[in-house]
Amino acid sequence: MTIRCAIIDDEPLALELLESYVSRTPFLELRGKYSSAIEALGEIKESPVDLVFVDIQMPNLSGLEFSKLLPDETKIVFTTAFDKYALDGYRVQALDYLLKPISYTDFLAAANKALKWLDGHGEAAVHEEDNQVDSMFVKSDYKLVRIFFKDITYVEGLKDYVKIYLDTSRSPILSLTSMHTIESYLPHPKFLRTHRSYIVNMEKVNVMERGQIVFGDKYIPISDTHRAQVHEYIEQRTLGR
Repeated sequence: MTIRCAIIDDEPLALELLESYVSRTPFLELRGKYSSAIEALGEIKESPVDLVFVDIQMPNLSGLEFSKLLPDETKIVFTTAFDKYALDGYRVQALDYLLKPISYTDFLAAANKALKWLDGHGEAAVHEEDNQVDSMFVKSDYKLVRIFFKDITYVEGLKDYVKIYLDTSRSPILSLTSMHTIESYLPHPKFLRTHRSYIVNMEKVNVMERGQIVFGDKYIPISDTHRAQVHEYIEQRTLGR
């Protein structure tokens, strides 16, 4: 799936940074970059896009005002220097928001969220035969790696990184992101959080022993916090008593 996008920011350096981020993201196609919302409005109405990255605080027409003039099918990601508490009133209207200075990791997380939302709702411009989201992109070793959900066995959270263990690779994929971010893109309940440090592909589970999930010589703990949802998943798929 390709997402048509536009970027709007009255700061030239911010506009340049966003353009470089879009060019590094394989599933984004830049259809326009604008230094004002007024400039962008006419062109986007003539040539619609799926996603707009727009600064909130701009002269003449703010990003918030601009977002209200777009069709519902065009999704918004706000980019802003406001702190997160000031943005509480905007979250409902935006797919996501990015706090300046924007890192590529945060940008990619927002782009992945847009990919998941648009594909799941069938609103992207380019429709594929299979509209189910089956993969995600993660940044690893200065490159983007596409990971198919079906290949994931489990995810392990470290202090600042996650390790994604795959059936198709001997070594895990290491990425600078959070467990919360990864969890938000993985389909539920196929993937369940079993512990603050582990997310498991439940379709890969063949053995449970002494309250732990077993993958070969690896034992995945199930914490008290997550025990109920794991047991519910298992019980719904267990025959007999």
